[in-house]
Amino acid sequence: MSKITDAVILMAGLGSRLQSSGQNIPKPLIQIAGRAVFSYAIDALERGGIQNLYVITGYNSEALVAGLKPLIPSEMTLHPIHNPEWQRQNGVSALAAKPHLHAPFLLTMGDHLFGPLIVDLTMRESDLNQLNVAVDRKLDAIFDLADAMKIKTKGDHVAAIGKELDDYDAIDTGLFVCSTDIFDYLERARARSGGNDCSLAEGVREMAADEKVRAIDIGDAWWQDIDTPEMLAAAEKVLGGSSHRFTPGTAAP
Repeated sequence: MSKITDAVILMAGLGSRLQSSGQNIPKPLIQIAGRAVFSYAIDALERGGIQNLYVITGYNSEALVAGLKPLIPSEMTLHPIHNPEWQRQNGVSALAAKPHLHAPFLLTMGDHLFGPLIVDLTMRESDLNQLNVAVDRKLDAIFDLADAMKIKTKGDHVAAIGKELDDYDAIDTGLFVCSTDIFDYLERARARSGGNDCSLAEGVREMAADEKVRAIDIGDAWWQDIDTPEMLAAAEKVLGGSSHRFTPGTAAP
């Protein structure tokens, strides 16, 4: 397998549900257990051999980039990409990276927390000719199942994806290893909407229709996004140990 050295991290959104609770700084910079949210992702990506971070920014871009720079280790290079259409869905933010990527890459969200072993597993098990999504089959452990991106699998492939699915057996964790074909499928999804907008899930759905999306089970490992104050509190509980370090690959207590 060719080594993946590039990662795209989507962090262009407003984070309105957290802002309404008084968290007015960009979500990737919010402190959890004494560290910025994004610093946990950096740990996992650095361990996975990622060298280039293509960060898609939007709302409050200057403050976000200024806050990210001190978190980046010397072995990594930060490439901020401003998405002027940041108020549209996250598929448009992903498309902002298209001119910069020419080989398979990792894609994730700036407000998701992962242990390093999840990144290692996903990269190791990926088929670089397809789209690979890390999925969680521990449905009873999902903090907000109603709001989660649901997936129906067929063998090791994704058959359907959507928040409103009634028939599903896994949850999208927001961690992908992508072939550059994902951009063509996002463009196709955007064209279906009239050429203005598309979500990442719509692009995944287009690829799944061509049987090009694989599901990689994270097993017992823990992850969490932080869309709401309640999710933030749940992550703080897990990460709030005295060491302020996330133990990779462990399940949530």
